[in-house]
Amino acid sequence: MKAMILAAGRGERMRPLTDKLPKPLLEVADRSLIEYHLYGLAAAGFDEVVINHAHLGQLIEKKLGDGQRYGMRIRYSPEAEALETGGGIYNALPLLGTEPFLVVNGDIWCDYPFAQLVGIEVTAAHLVLVNNPFHNHEGDFGLQDGMVTVAGDNRLTFSGIGVYHPRLFESCEGGAFPLAPLLKTAMDEGRVSGEHYTGRWVDVGTPERLAQLDQELRETV
Repeated sequence: MKAMILAAGRGERMRPLTDKLPKPLLEVADRSLIEYHLYGLAAAGFDEVVINHAHLGQLIEKKLGDGQRYGMRIRYSPEAEALETGGGIYNALPLLGTEPFLVVNGDIWCDYPFAQLVGIEVTAAHLVLVNNPFHNHEGDFGLQDGMVTVAGDNRLTFSGIGVYHPRLFESCEGGAFPLAPLLKTAMDEGRVSGEHYTGRWVDVGTPERLAQLDQELRETV
């Protein structure tokens, strides 16, 4: 199974930190956010990872190289302008192949065990959901009997971690487009499974959250 890390976002809420550095390269506890994912994926047995990039993408390639130091092969999917989540994944499909693949947002931090997604069977998608953080208290999707729904009482937040089958994108064309509408259509068709992860997870969306995570990780070392 291959993996993809989404790293093309501009990180507007992180400015001015992201004026000279792409968001996934911001550091917490002396390690960049994207490297936490790479080490986690390598530990789970992933040996091929695709990374898309746009804003200051050359810095990502310079920092990570070909992936040898992480025990994997890294391939890049550059975008002249960010193609949003759906467009970014669609653009990288030639590198991802015809089997289901794991995708993780480059601007989150988590201790999720990626190994438990290896080989998982998906019809269209499988999403990892987490408890609602204070900045998204209403959640994103419902979860009922292992299936993700657009509506529902047990609403949780999408973690930015999911496994997707290429067929989810079979009706798409090139260009920038979001992922959520594709997922919602598949949910209505009963083709999106999911799970509730209760471990550590942070959406590192602001300088304040970045600083807080940095402090927490340093205190737990």
